[in-house]
Amino acid sequence: MKTWGGRFTEQIDAVFERFNNSFGVDQRLVLEDIEGSLAYAGVLAKAGILSQQELKEIGRGLADIKKRIEKEPAWLASQSAEDVHSFVEARLVETIGDAGFKLHTGRSRNDQVALDTRLYLKRAIIHVQVQIRNLQGELLNLAKASQDVVIPGYTHLRKAQPILFAHYLLAYFEMFQRDYERLDDCFRRTDAMPLGSGALAGNGFPVDREALRIELGFSQLTRNSLDAVSDRDYQVEFVSAASLVMVHLSRLAEDLIIYSSPEFGFVVLSDAVTTGSSIMPQKKNPDSLELIRGKSARAIGNLTSFLSLLKGLPLAYNKDLQEDKELLFDTLDTVKDCLRVAQVVIRTLKVNRSAAASAVQGDFLNATDLADYLVRKGLAFRKAHELVGKIVLHCEQRRIQLQELSLTEYQQFSTLFVEDVFAALSLENSIGARSVFGGTSAERVAEALEQAERSLSRE
Repeated sequence: MKTWGGRFTEQIDAVFERFNNSFGVDQRLVLEDIEGSLAYAGVLAKAGILSQQELKEIGRGLADIKKRIEKEPAWLASQSAEDVHSFVEARLVETIGDAGFKLHTGRSRNDQVALDTRLYLKRAIIHVQVQIRNLQGELLNLAKASQDVVIPGYTHLRKAQPILFAHYLLAYFEMFQRDYERLDDCFRRTDAMPLGSGALAGNGFPVDREALRIELGFSQLTRNSLDAVSDRDYQVEFVSAASLVMVHLSRLAEDLIIYSSPEFGFVVLSDAVTTGSSIMPQKKNPDSLELIRGKSARAIGNLTSFLSLLKGLPLAYNKDLQEDKELLFDTLDTVKDCLRVAQVVIRTLKVNRSAAASAVQGDFLNATDLADYLVRKGLAFRKAHELVGKIVLHCEQRRIQLQELSLTEYQQFSTLFVEDVFAALSLENSIGARSVFGGTSAERVAEALEQAERSLSRE
């Protein structure tokens, strides 16, 4: 059954009909469509358009459709329709007869789909936030279990300064915290009820939009009917926020791919999240992380496609907007799957303490501490920086580390060096000296762990 066709005299072309139909994609919105239809039937009855008997029949018919979908998921997949809205209407008419035709009074598929996607996305945002919290929990557990582990911190993928491994993990905790809060903002703008906007100009019947808002659990009404049916900003905002989640997941994946390689060896990935080679028996490949890194491109691509889809559309609704749901659903599925896999990776990760300890012994990670030592003795930082650079070059030529120079050798560079220079070069000093708020000292990291735990427990 088509929801249109009275002014047409020819049959629709079969190729175009398949091209035009979206039920294969938007059937995911079927429960939201039923929920919105049930609420709409209530305001139609309140406006005197439906009798109480018709309202009761519509309620029963929609409940029967929902029950069958929940009981027989394969049934929905086997059906064909132009879209989810026409599917629900056709099944309703089959179930209860002509009363089902009255449900669409004053309503357009334009405000229907706007409602369905907002209802769906509100719930989806919460699901993604739950997965973000779960991942943060795994990061926090690993950080607490490895508070004493020190690894090299890197800039330009070159060893820079020593940091606590827990401090490193908490950096990602912070990234995902911003993602969580960004989704809070997205939820707030998604939480606007568009039903009653009609095709573009508003509903021609006295339906109570405020009653709809309350019934459907929205915090506000959309304020302009033209905007309500053509707005996809809330979806773009979600895809954008999800793309940032994926970027953060991809960066974490890249780090762990590097850190788990034999050349680094700071962490060991479990067999649960790695695969082998079809030809090389010794291989243990980080496919879980590589897939997360690769799938980030999907979310970024979907965001670009979404923006391109919208950029040239005139007001109000255009069929181009049918393409929004594939981009939205694919992004949602991708980010949820990647968050779940990342949780398993972190939960099963083992820290190689000996490799980490070995990695922080060389490569002049304490050079900045030596410059800071000279500053504390009264030398200007730029002068100290230059002098330590010369000392590092001297050590490189001799193939020794800063702590291996004798005091006599240090004093050949500057008389500011005295016996306490060796304490300044210790790993303990390198970590402990970074005690400013947000720093990597053990004390600050312990505070950050407590704060992270509190932030999770508040949910």
